[in-house]
Amino acid sequence: MDAFYASVEQRDDPRLRGKPVAVGGSARRGVVLAASYEARPFGVRSAMPMARAMRLCPQLVVVPPDFSKYEAASDAAFTVFHAFTPLVEALSLDEAFLDVTASISLLGEPCEQARALKARMRADTGLVASVGIAEVKYAAKVASDLSKPDGLIEVPPGRTREFLAPLPVTRLWGVGPRTDELLARLGLRTIGDVAAADPEWLVRELGESLGPHLSDLSRGIDPREVVPDRGAKSVGAEETFDDDLDDPEDLLPRLHGQALRVAARLRRAGLKAGCVSLKVKYADFKIATRQEQLVSRTDDAGEIYRAAARLLARVEQRPMRLTGVHAQDLGGSEAQLGLFGEPTRARRDRLNQALDAIAEKFGPGAVLPADVLGKKR
Repeated sequence: MDAFYASVEQRDDPRLRGKPVAVGGSARRGVVLAASYEARPFGVRSAMPMARAMRLCPQLVVVPPDFSKYEAASDAAFTVFHAFTPLVEALSLDEAFLDVTASISLLGEPCEQARALKARMRADTGLVASVGIAEVKYAAKVASDLSKPDGLIEVPPGRTREFLAPLPVTRLWGVGPRTDELLARLGLRTIGDVAAADPEWLVRELGESLGPHLSDLSRGIDPREVVPDRGAKSVGAEETFDDDLDDPEDLLPRLHGQALRVAARLRRAGLKAGCVSLKVKYADFKIATRQEQLVSRTDDAGEIYRAAARLLARVEQRPMRLTGVHAQDLGGSEAQLGLFGEPTRARRDRLNQALDAIAEKFGPGAVLPADVLGKKR
């Protein structure tokens, strides 16, 4: 989906259409969670301090986030995805891999399906999607990024390496500003340069983990299959930041967004989690993980977020390039007796059903969880 949070706000408020919009916190302490395409020519981008964004674009319209609204829009988008194939693997609230191989005989060639998906998305949700088509996940993701906004790029079969070759190395997963500098010192500026490099030399220069990873991706090697959430052993959402972050005020909204994505995926798959884990990758690429067993299984974003926030306090606080929230120990719900003998989980489920009914009648922002409301500044 294109500029998802900002696009939802522009869809729901005609006064914002055509204007530079940033979704995020206040100018004093907030960060940009999403920027509309009208704001991007000014240099406004996600993870940027809001104060800097407003200096770059004085006419910027700042909108506080409404995660319940984005979750409702995400559900509508994934309904469209599932109309084309059951093999849908969510990456976030607004992005997914779809394996449409088995749908070709019924719905046509992938490019034909992509055009139909884009048209149905606009008609059913009022939002715009960009699509990339390729033989492997990585190339499809790159193609979708390059096609934004409102685009469609198909990488012909057998030409993945040719498609990737002229692109800058920053298009490779795992290459941030520091790795980009290292690759530049090694004379590697394009993905084609990396593909042409000796794999053993890359291991010596980049390490036993990053070297083979970049070598494979640069040559279009990505054997991962599309894994629907229902058959997964865990459901997670991760985010690599444009700039390293170490302030909890900046990190917690990121964890909140990841928790919302995880909860939405759990509900779509009919699953609940008994354990929440947090993954952090530091600026030096070292990884730390922590996990917390829950009292009872949940698909509630607030519970997952609060567990992730507690886990963040248990890791070393130094610059981080990535965080990820993961739900584990997946299964059905468990009954837990409350003060009056009624399972509290059943009461929560009925409450969620009532809130969903209110949102359907009066709009997704009519009732907000306290923890989400507390993030609005």
